[in-house]
Amino acid sequence: MNMYKNVSLIFVQFCVVLVIFTACVPPWYSDAALFLEDVAAENKNSRLKNRTPTPTISSVDYQMSENNYHADLYLPGETPQAGIVLIPGVAEAGRADTRLAAFATTLARNRFIVLVPDIPNLRELKVRAEDRLTISDAVSHLVSRSEFPGGAQIGIGAFSYAVGPAILAAMEPTVREKVNFILGVGGYYDVENVITFFTTGYFQHQDEWQYLEPNEYGKWVFVISNIDRLSNQTDKEIFLNVAQQKIKNSNTQIEASVANLTAEANSILNLLKNKNYQEAPTLLTKIPAAIRSDLNALNISNKDITKLKAKLILLHGTDDNIIPFTESIALANAVGFDQAELFLIEGLAHVDIHPKKLDKWAMLQAIDALLDVRDIGSDKT
Repeated sequence: MNMYKNVSLIFVQFCVVLVIFTACVPPWYSDAALFLEDVAAENKNSRLKNRTPTPTISSVDYQMSENNYHADLYLPGETPQAGIVLIPGVAEAGRADTRLAAFATTLARNRFIVLVPDIPNLRELKVRAEDRLTISDAVSHLVSRSEFPGGAQIGIGAFSYAVGPAILAAMEPTVREKVNFILGVGGYYDVENVITFFTTGYFQHQDEWQYLEPNEYGKWVFVISNIDRLSNQTDKEIFLNVAQQKIKNSNTQIEASVANLTAEANSILNLLKNKNYQEAPTLLTKIPAAIRSDLNALNISNKDITKLKAKLILLHGTDDNIIPFTESIALANAVGFDQAELFLIEGLAHVDIHPKKLDKWAMLQAIDALLDVRDIGSDKT
């Protein structure tokens, strides 16, 4: 399994399985069912494709705050009702990922103007707080375009680790009052909790520690995302090689490869090898200061969440083995349930889907919530 590709768009994977259920749904979920069916079909025929004109897709360049950006723009073939900046996942393909393109096209068929910015860090499997500025600039650009309907809602859509930078972007002063909603799938709230989980498998739910076998992908993306903060070049090369091998084959033995790491690099290795959740906080204090600084910048739990004005539509699989579902619960609790709609989807893991357990109604409700947000402020023509 190519984890670089599969971890980035768990939502699309879910839709591929869910489509078998969409033929028998209540009338008030028909639009949501058509939405999901079309995502699952990707480039193949679907009922939504038969009913809607083909969106126009183009590459655009724009400049914001003296920074030059590249993006893909998806324009509906009908009068648009809302806009969304769609953030690629932590995947090498970036905005060229075919499943991301399928999702963006489905959004456009549902009368969203969609802007998918190129974010080099995410293509390099790096999660950086600085990317919030790329995202906020994308929001500003989309709102300024002549095709964007006046008074329409604008939002941000993000998956997995990209949810954090999306929320940080929505709190930026330049767009804080502009971003109306965030669609977050499998995101996080507290970075320390996520690291504790993907190293030990333990997370807290209702004040009790619970265990779920973690997918090792999380810890090795953490390594790739942070190795350039190490001071020793040999350490960087060793860790990069080890991480790439472990992502391809989690059973790869690395003991010989890491035998000669410096003390600085060993502080990271000790964190990754730890299986005791009680020791994780102490081990985190021992990793390089530059990495701790990056993690603090990415954290949501240490930010003034009252600066976030956007409505949250949060989806999270109860079987997620990379970021536990409790992170979306914590995020919803932090902003308050008058500002957040939370959909916990049984059978939706971060990578692996369990069709027999799928909570199809929760997924349909989540898409219905997204379509409801689209309609606010539009003329619904």
